[in-house]
Amino acid sequence: MSWQDAGGLVGVLIILIAYAGAALGRLDPKRALSLGVNFVGAGLILVSLLTASFNLSATAMEGAWAAVSLAALLRLGWKRLRRG
Repeated sequence: MSWQDAGGLVGVLIILIAYAGAALGRLDPKRALSLGVNFVGAGLILVSLLTASFNLSATAMEGAWAAVSLAALLRLGWKRLRRG
């Protein structure tokens, strides 16, 4: 197994754990931890897709997943700055 495959699988595992946590009410999907975990997971999958086995639809999905997570993290950070 290549490092790209291993990284992609770790990314998948991270996202699935975060999804299960949110679905089971153990992780708030609007909090920084959940958003950060989703961003890291999608990023690892993107690295795998862009360096080893490119797939356009999967790359678009993971790129969107990472972008939405990052946008939400930036929004949370902006709110904290405005309050503080």
